[in-house]
Amino acid sequence: MANVTFSSRVLPKDVTVYAVAGDRGTILSVAEKHRIPIPFECRDGECGSCLVEIVTLTGKTMGSQLTEKEKAMLKSLGRITAAELADAETNDVMPRFRLACQTIVRDQDILVRFLGDQPGDAV
Repeated sequence: MANVTFSSRVLPKDVTVYAVAGDRGTILSVAEKHRIPIPFECRDGECGSCLVEIVTLTGKTMGSQLTEKEKAMLKSLGRITAAELADAETNDVMPRFRLACQTIVRDQDILVRFLGDQPGDAV
């Protein structure tokens, strides 16, 4: 089990929920299950509207594999460096910014920050 804490100006306070690691649930699906209003439009990693900042709270920062769509979107948004991309691909280290619709919850506690209640609001 992993604790996922959501933090945003649209929430009255931070919300921590339990997520089953390895069930292939994305951060967006965990948020929806618990009525956390992360903005999104496409659910497919093509629009960037579900951009989130992730902070690892326990253990080594583990990433779920970045899809080609997510890599391209994060690059176009200026939210991933070449060094972060290389670290993610070779060392399984999650970059600071991800798309909630693409990021699988791993067996670690994380803080997920997002802004706004409208798709396109930046972190």
